[in-house]
Amino acid sequence: MRGGNRSTLRAQCFFQPEYDMHPVPVLGLRENWRQFAILVLVNAFVGAMVGLERSVLPLLGEREFGLATTSAALSFVATFGVVKALTNLVAGRLGDRYGRRRILIAGWLVAIPVPFMVIWAPTWGWIVAANVLLGINQGLAWSTAVIMKIDLVGPKQRGLAMGLNEFAGYLAVALSALGSGLLASRYGLRPEPFYLGIAFATVGLALTVLFVRDTTAHAKLDAALRAAQGTRDSRLPLVAPSLRELFARATWRDAALANASQAGMVNNLNDGLAWGLFPLFFAAAGLSLREIGVLAFVYPATWGIAQLGTGALSDRWGRKWMIASGMLLQAAALTAMVIWQGFTPWFASGVLLGLGTAMVYPTLLAVIGDVAHPSWRGSAVGLYRLWRDLGYAFGAILAGILADAFGMATAIAVVAAITGASGVLVAFRMPETLHASERA
Repeated sequence: MRGGNRSTLRAQCFFQPEYDMHPVPVLGLRENWRQFAILVLVNAFVGAMVGLERSVLPLLGEREFGLATTSAALSFVATFGVVKALTNLVAGRLGDRYGRRRILIAGWLVAIPVPFMVIWAPTWGWIVAANVLLGINQGLAWSTAVIMKIDLVGPKQRGLAMGLNEFAGYLAVALSALGSGLLASRYGLRPEPFYLGIAFATVGLALTVLFVRDTTAHAKLDAALRAAQGTRDSRLPLVAPSLRELFARATWRDAALANASQAGMVNNLNDGLAWGLFPLFFAAAGLSLREIGVLAFVYPATWGIAQLGTGALSDRWGRKWMIASGMLLQAAALTAMVIWQGFTPWFASGVLLGLGTAMVYPTLLAVIGDVAHPSWRGSAVGLYRLWRDLGYAFGAILAGILADAFGMATAIAVVAAITGASGVLVAFRMPETLHASERA
């Protein structure tokens, strides 16, 4: 490109969709930083949509709709988890076939009715229905944002890219949970906290339509470079496998994919517990709405911020032990939450839980990027996220049954034991997927 033409391009608006310093796609975080930054911002609004519910919705079910059991109060989490898990799978396949940007826009369109449904809900069934739409929104939008970032950066900085993606998403979850909790403590459980959701959905859709470009060409370039350099895992196919074959690989046949799936599912089992049960657990101990909002904030905030470091570290140190150690740290944090009670101990446990989750979350996504060929990467990410987000449903159902039968402390302790077992399984069975040639 001639110097004059390059200067003309640089003079264009920073966010203009047609702006591209590389008419032919190139891979790399630095080379694609403008588009990457826009996608990070978009994912922050995706996370903010789900963060709205973390402080308020379990208490809304108990106090305004008179739900008598913990299982009933957690029904919205289970519904969300199942719908999001299934939508993840669809999003990956559709993104591979029709392009990423269209799926991202569709995800935002589904989000628009969610806050209105919660505000106007006359029965708990409306809340559950709103979470069906929220699950579709999260499955389409968050999955697609992940895939697009993997497309852009190429093989060298996947961990860093996933750390930045999850940092933005979960810091936004935390800030949204804090904001909705503070609004609820001042104005009530609804409608004021959910006015934020109307703004989040509107801005997220506008950013996507105006500024996001499709990344399918980057995925094709990555595939061509892999073919030319021979840098692929010989265990895994170059041509896109059938959904049935990929399901078998991601569930039991391939040690890397299967362990990523089980660890991701257990990790979100923890998060479903934190989302649905923790507010009720804290309220039963006499904490105020403001204190519950702070505790709902500290766990995802620590998780989000720490991923800026953990994702990049997995590019240098490897994936396996980052994941195993993170699962064991989560187990220890949940155990501590049962043993030492009160606002300050729970705040400290939330920090530890967030650190453990930060070690695991972006690293698992990087594992999928390591082993999945670009031609079926979207499908692989979707299937991983299917198993991972089913953890929300399993966590809500398990926690509800155990809490109703034995108490909330017992439910938390059982989930801690499951989390520890998951970390041990990763340590013994999962191979390292970061190749020595790709280390920084």
